[in-house]
Amino acid sequence: MPPKTRQFDVEAFLQSAGIGKLVRSFVPKQVVFAQGDPADSVIYVRSGGIQLSVVSHSGKEAVVATLRARDFLGEGALAGQPVRLATARATVATTVLIVHNRQMRRLLQTEHSFSERFIAHMLGRNARLEADLVDQLFNSSEKRLARTLLLLANYGGGNKPQRLLPAVSQETLADMVGTTRSRVNFFLNRFRKHGFIDYDAGGLTVNSSLLTVIVHE
Repeated sequence: MPPKTRQFDVEAFLQSAGIGKLVRSFVPKQVVFAQGDPADSVIYVRSGGIQLSVVSHSGKEAVVATLRARDFLGEGALAGQPVRLATARATVATTVLIVHNRQMRRLLQTEHSFSERFIAHMLGRNARLEADLVDQLFNSSEKRLARTLLLLANYGGGNKPQRLLPAVSQETLADMVGTTRSRVNFFLNRFRKHGFIDYDAGGLTVNSSLLTVIVHE
């Protein structure tokens, strides 16, 4: 039997590359960077979660992505993007590593394993954005909510699912799904009634049986 291939540890690599000192911690709802800020760095999420939102000229805000530990954000800075196109906020207590553009370009050019990991992240992000678009266009709000909860719990991701999620407000879920808080409350109660989820003051538990909502026609 061939030996198991060790997964490349991005955080350990960044620490060894001397970037570990550029650590920042954020409390829930604190802004990591704001729409219009200079795009001068790429950010690696060590722990916690971050929500990206965009505000239109008319003042309407929309959630466009939710990121979790071991994700990158702010990659547009590497493509010459002068300012941030979205606002990033911590959804829970969050710690990040900040890699300035010059450092990031040097690492991508000289460190093969890190470059492969970063490219894999970008490809995965693009695939998820396409899936999100299909989800918004063709699926009901109930299925979109189920998919959002499963993604937050990392079902189907490369890492072990985290069944117990930190508390996420129904308003936030409504923004992510593109529906109203009352509809989210209705569906959450339905999911709990069927044993798909459970929630209390400690957070929300997502069971794998919630997948039946996605596959059911």
